[in-house]
Amino acid sequence: MTIDPSKLKPILQQNTKLEQRMKNIKYKILVMSGKGGVGKTTVSVNLAVALSLKGYKVGLLDSDLHGPDVPMMLGLNKEQLVGDDQGILPIEYSPTLKVISIGNMLPEEDAPVIWRGSLKHKALQQFLEEVQWGELDFLIVDLPPGTGDEPLSIVQLIKDVTGIVIVITPQEVALLDAKKAINFSKHLNVKILGIIENMAGYVFGTGGGEKAANKYQVPFLGRIPMDPSIVKAGDDGEPFILKESEASRSFSEIVEKIISQLPKKE
Repeated sequence: MTIDPSKLKPILQQNTKLEQRMKNIKYKILVMSGKGGVGKTTVSVNLAVALSLKGYKVGLLDSDLHGPDVPMMLGLNKEQLVGDDQGILPIEYSPTLKVISIGNMLPEEDAPVIWRGSLKHKALQQFLEEVQWGELDFLIVDLPPGTGDEPLSIVQLIKDVTGIVIVITPQEVALLDAKKAINFSKHLNVKILGIIENMAGYVFGTGGGEKAANKYQVPFLGRIPMDPSIVKAGDDGEPFILKESEASRSFSEIVEKIISQLPKKE
């Protein structure tokens, strides 16, 4: 079989463009969970905002194509993505935080995205390759629940992922969900930055996240207490890290633990 070099050129150009985009980003952190409903997007949004408040240049990629909640949690759900001849322009939440979500491309907020795996891979490739991220200290990627197409595509496309943060709830059943996420990370040779136990308190109890971390020998980053105001803050587009509370104090400590594990870069 003879390969026509002219047909390879566009592919090579795309790979070079993606590599260049990613080269301008120091740290790429993925936030994942073994199942939905554990507060993974809440963690992603508040992690991005917390880092940006420290003066870091941050990008937040919502890779949950079927449930893009990042725009609502940041109060950006009325914004629409636009582009120019240089690519897609991310939405600016603040001077130090840029955001990309398919939620800002849909004609209506409740419009379903009915795509198979190959289309989802291509969409994520475009978000990484065509978006004008510029130079960033951090790219935070909010992954959809589970270990399917989107998480696999992101790891394959970025290649040099700094690490994965796993979010679980305190119940015993969370051990199984944590194990799935941990095995995903190990199979793909991606560092696990640690486990966050979310919704800790009188409803779900405490300790499941720390128990999972000890059992599977990964760092325990801390726990976020169950607080109805966190849910309201997300619905109102106001990250809870912006207000003084037990949850924001706990989360600030979690952010410091994440930063402390990062490799030094110029």
